[in-house]
Amino acid sequence: MQLLNLLKHVEPDVILLDIQMPIMDGIQTLPEIRKDHPHVKVIILSMHNDHSMISKLMEIGANSYLTKNSDSETIYQAIKTCYEQEFFFNELTNKALLTGLRTKRPEIGALQDVNLTEKELTVLKLMCEEKTTKEIADIVDISPRTVEAIRDKLKTKTGAKSMAGLVMYAVKNGIIEQQ
Repeated sequence: MQLLNLLKHVEPDVILLDIQMPIMDGIQTLPEIRKDHPHVKVIILSMHNDHSMISKLMEIGANSYLTKNSDSETIYQAIKTCYEQEFFFNELTNKALLTGLRTKRPEIGALQDVNLTEKELTVLKLMCEEKTTKEIADIVDISPRTVEAIRDKLKTKTGAKSMAGLVMYAVKNGIIEQQ
């Protein structure tokens, strides 16, 4: 509750959010932050490394997930990377997202019927390769604002709530291959 009140006066670049907090936990707080401050990066900190929890938090808008026993260099790298590139993926988040994808994989024929343009597919593939907005803009020869507009349109078309959701959509629907 203190954080949400503070956000009425301060617009941080990155928030380190604990899952276990009194009154309102991190799982309840994250959607509230996303609703009013969609550009703020949120890194979840927790003692737990439950894959389903990590996957759920990434789907509802976390930019990264770290355990509290992460070393200071990892925490620094996560903050810097989220600030510069939106997401910080580590072995924990990668395993959680892939595990979530494997358990949620739809039956063949049950794929969402979403018609993506060639440009939207190209941008989605590049996002899945962890390219920055500027890198995508340079590769596709469009402005960074156009890349952001396409990303927003992709979220709307696919029903994804975050970049992690778009990556999951791409894997589930065979747009990119699971590594």
